[in-house]
Amino acid sequence: MFLHNGLSELDNHSIYSNWRLLSNYASLTTIISITEEHIVSSKHFIIKDSEKELTFIKDLTNCIRNIDTSNISDIASINRAADKFASMVKVTWGKNSKVVNIIRYSKS
Repeated sequence: MFLHNGLSELDNHSIYSNWRLLSNYASLTTIISITEEHIVSSKHFIIKDSEKELTFIKDLTNCIRNIDTSNISDIASINRAADKFASMVKVTWGKNSKVVNIIRYSKS
């Protein structure tokens, strides 16, 4: 393990010369404190078999049906159609999903 020289966390260390056993090296033990940090995170989900799931599927089906493929003639038009579809899916997901905060003790 490599540590930066002069860290305040390395102020507490001990060398145990009586632990040498058969080698010429002594163990160096150091205590490094690690502070706990709370990271806020969230996720979006749709409850299975709920009304929101049915609405999401219906809206997504309409998004797919409404993709205009009549004027796709080059890569730029394909990218425009894909971007429009991705935007519609994002809006549909946001409209039908529920936001849940994830904490340390969450099951998922």
